[in-house]
Amino acid sequence: VVDGCSYPDFDWVEEEEVVIDTDAPEPFALDTPAERSGHIAVVDRNCMYVWGGYKNAEEMGLFDLYLPKNEIWIYNMETGRWRMQLSEGDLPASMSGSCGVCVEGILYLFGGHHARGNTNLVRLRRMPVFSWERMKDLKGLAPTCKDKLGCWVYKNRLMYFGGYGYVAQAGHRGTFELDEHSLMGNHAGRGWNNHIHILNLETSTWSQPITKGNAPTPRAAHACATVGNRGYVFGGRYMDHRLNDLYYINLETWEWNEMSVPQHGPVGRSWHSFIPASPDHIFLFGGFTTNRETLSDAWLYCVTTNEWKPFQHNHTESPRLWHTACSGPDGEVFVFGGCANNLLSHQRAAHSNELLTFTVQPKSLLRSCMEVVLQHREQLESMWDCLPKHLLHSLKQRIGTTNTGGS
Repeated sequence: VVDGCSYPDFDWVEEEEVVIDTDAPEPFALDTPAERSGHIAVVDRNCMYVWGGYKNAEEMGLFDLYLPKNEIWIYNMETGRWRMQLSEGDLPASMSGSCGVCVEGILYLFGGHHARGNTNLVRLRRMPVFSWERMKDLKGLAPTCKDKLGCWVYKNRLMYFGGYGYVAQAGHRGTFELDEHSLMGNHAGRGWNNHIHILNLETSTWSQPITKGNAPTPRAAHACATVGNRGYVFGGRYMDHRLNDLYYINLETWEWNEMSVPQHGPVGRSWHSFIPASPDHIFLFGGFTTNRETLSDAWLYCVTTNEWKPFQHNHTESPRLWHTACSGPDGEVFVFGGCANNLLSHQRAAHSNELLTFTVQPKSLLRSCMEVVLQHREQLESMWDCLPKHLLHSLKQRIGTTNTGGS
């Protein structure tokens, strides 16, 4: 028994599971992270933290490789610069498909898929400390080992929904749908679920709510977003279908509600991103369709009006699946990594390390002024010393960055 799960001595094969052999070698000194898919990214203050995922092996024909478990990449959204930080402590296994969230300066990592299968361990990393810790002695019935799940954060609780993993235990509430393909070759059975598991950070206790209303079907590779006391979930894969349904659950009453998606709205997809871009809007980008097309479309969903609107941008030639998206402090969304082609085909996966920037909300007046000052640096730099120290510091930090705009 490892990670609270029993593993046989073989690897499993599933249509949408990436078979990964081992960790990638320690990297040479780089100023940008390696290309990857299936990683996590969270924001703390003005920095985005990226961990995990996998990439192609250097030589054709070899298995894919997980990224090193002891490195975390940090992107400063003010300066536009990357730096890498090595971690110590009780390191998580190198994984893909984990779920990461940041609450009050602490990164919580749950689930994922590593070289021996799925996990249901929880680890945390206190920003900006270099060390990982494992959350031990958690009370209550833990979720099954799984990956490709979603999370809502509300009132110091982490609420995990869905995912793809091992057969549910007798005490678990919700529906588990076995994937018969996972049984081929006497492999351990896995499937999709629609379970909600709550981790109370104050009491270190797992629990499950009793929900009302019509719950979504089991699914994995969906995306979740928290807006106020609502937890939204859009899309994901269930059986052979990739969905375009939208639900929200009231995180106080635990009642599910399905919202209508118009015929000309976003198509069904999995492996997409869906994150709050303002108190009233959720930003959808990319994903993978039932017909195995990798998408580059973007949409804004308005919470108060229940309306979907296509979002025009300059990255239509940059399709992505299994990427990450994070909201920045100045109305921007940063999409990092992911795969640009059909991940399930026999061709070499086009993993990316590109950072795509979407200006979803108007920039602040301060940000706009700073960009103009930088654009006219030669004419204005002689007067910079007249600025308040904090503005001068911000300008000097931004010198050398190339991406002051958006799309």
